[in-house]
Amino acid sequence: MRQLGVILSIIGLFALFAFMPTSKVITGTVTNNEGNPIAGATVKVKNQQKFATITNRKGTYKLTVPDNAKTLVFSFGGMPTIEKTIGTKTVVDAVLSFETPELLIEIEEIEDMEEGYEKVFMIVEKSKKRAIVGCAVSGNFDRPYVEHNTESYDVINENIFKSPLNEPLSTFSADVDRAAYANMRRFVTGSQMPPKDAVRIEEFINYFDYDYPQPKGDDPFSITMEMGACSWNKDHYLMSIGLKGRELEVKSIPASNLVFLLDVSGSMSSPNKLPLLKQAFSILLDNLRGKDKVAIVVYAGAAGVVLRPTSCDKKKTILNAMNKLSAGGSTAGGDGIKLAYKLAKENFIKGGNNRVILATDGDFNIGASSDAEMVRLIENKRDDDIFLTVLGFGMGNYKDSKMEKLSNAGNGNYAYIDNILEAKKTLGKEIWGTLFTIAKDVKIQIEFNPAKVKGYRLIGYENRMLNAEDFNDDKKDAGEIGAGHSVTAVYEIIPAGSDEKIKGVDELEYQNTKVVKSKNLATVKLRYKKPDGIVSKLITQRIKEDDIKKTDMSQNYRFVSAVIEFGLLLRDSEFKKNASYTNVIKRAKKAKGSDDDGFRAEFIRLVEAAELLSK
Repeated sequence: MRQLGVILSIIGLFALFAFMPTSKVITGTVTNNEGNPIAGATVKVKNQQKFATITNRKGTYKLTVPDNAKTLVFSFGGMPTIEKTIGTKTVVDAVLSFETPELLIEIEEIEDMEEGYEKVFMIVEKSKKRAIVGCAVSGNFDRPYVEHNTESYDVINENIFKSPLNEPLSTFSADVDRAAYANMRRFVTGSQMPPKDAVRIEEFINYFDYDYPQPKGDDPFSITMEMGACSWNKDHYLMSIGLKGRELEVKSIPASNLVFLLDVSGSMSSPNKLPLLKQAFSILLDNLRGKDKVAIVVYAGAAGVVLRPTSCDKKKTILNAMNKLSAGGSTAGGDGIKLAYKLAKENFIKGGNNRVILATDGDFNIGASSDAEMVRLIENKRDDDIFLTVLGFGMGNYKDSKMEKLSNAGNGNYAYIDNILEAKKTLGKEIWGTLFTIAKDVKIQIEFNPAKVKGYRLIGYENRMLNAEDFNDDKKDAGEIGAGHSVTAVYEIIPAGSDEKIKGVDELEYQNTKVVKSKNLATVKLRYKKPDGIVSKLITQRIKEDDIKKTDMSQNYRFVSAVIEFGLLLRDSEFKKNASYTNVIKRAKKAKGSDDDGFRAEFIRLVEAAELLSK
């Protein structure tokens, strides 16, 4: 009987192995239609999510699949997904490319499309080609829109070390833009290193929240200063200045007059552009209140109003207007901006939150198109106390340089939406920091004591630097701080006793500099205006050398220094000294804190990925 049981067990094992699926290895290369490899493309077995991988920098992949797998699915970014039959093959290559967008019907240029709403957004079938009208457009569309890699970034010339004997004042505009970090994430998750000039370190720092204290007095933000050792250069130390905007109860925030200016040109047809924008808009709308109003202006070959200011207690009506949008045609961004500001001004709420929200990939190519012309257009509008938010989408033709200039010129902020989770962060969790300004024209000026400081360097903020005299000029525009937002700036300091040489001018022939005896290391001054104010208020703080400490630094300080070091590595900065990915990861892990939303954990994963890409 016992022998029979053993025999049956053996038979059962043979049966089990007989029915267990075997596997094989599939390799291949993913390219675009020009034969160039695509790094970061996803390859997976259809309907079997656990069998998936991504291509490396050479566009190649290696994937173990079950023998019964029939189809591989290939996808990347905004390119259409394709499927390939496996059969008996062990090598499966794929070519991904953008589809030729559907042609548009030429229609009469209309400024107000509300009356002919259904007619404008109908879908017309002509023979085997679909012709979609998605906005008020006119002109010749014989040539379909084709997407090329034409992304543009302004050159960043890093701030250098300066001597306080020659240049005692450092002056800059506060900045809460965060687009550069999300854009970097898009590159790294796509298995590519970001362009050097896409790395604006101050936007990396300010992407994260820090537990600075809430303001206690009448000022709309608190000021927290901390000093300590510099992790990548043991002979230097860092001085951080953190501002924390006052958090407000949602019910206490004034009514909003929001005009959405949406790019629906052909360049927005990809899934990570207009379709993602619609999802982001839905998240935002869920957080708006009945007393808030929303209007929608679109632009492609021409600009048009698709939704007049509508109360947010009619969310279904607003969503219907958004969901009927389609992309196609060329881009008349200048006309759209003029129309959006006109509508915002006509419906201005005194004491309220008046804002234009521009959502685009930045690819303006008809109408006002030069950066200087667009900036002047925006500058002329900001005196109407209408603020600007710029939301960037997409890849391939992304115009970061243009959008950053527009947000800086228009009392605005700038974010990049690379996925639905970023949309939730920017337009959900941080909605009122993004949309409601509590202080405008925020400027910071620091005077360093040459008896204590041999040299200083502001890390980042290269495109927000101001002349010393701009600090006291209330006509000079500067940055804005939103409700609950934190802003951090960091200086790298060379102590007075250092033997390090600093680049500078020759000694002056006709004047001498006399150093005043003081225990102060530096004097920090801030100016800001209320959102509707025209006269700034001054805040002054002084920091002593005794405030420097080398150990027991706060989590804020340690995490900020890790983010900076990562930025220095990505930029291959001349100031990176002994920076390393290993040090960044180690320090960031120790300073991760509670990290309820997982953003710091994600940062660590991005650093790990970047380290692999850098080899």
